[in-house]
Amino acid sequence: MSRAKVVDKLNYEQAFSELETVVERLGTGDLPLEEALALFERGQALAAHCSELLEQSELKLRQLVPNETGGYVETDFEGDGSR
Repeated sequence: MSRAKVVDKLNYEQAFSELETVVERLGTGDLPLEEALALFERGQALAAHCSELLEQSELKLRQLVPNETGGYVETDFEGDGSR
């Protein structure tokens, strides 16, 4: 895990992968307190970044719907509201 990487520079896949690694390492329970706290803080930042990227993607999500002329138009995607 590259701790030098700024979280905001990571794409979703990179951030999520690193978050999985952080969770696995914290799950072992055999880390010194300082290292565990640093990993926890990094994990919090990664989780927040992933959440932000998902929200941004959700705003960009679009759908094609049929129009009255037999073609299709692009509109905002309206999901069922479940997450």
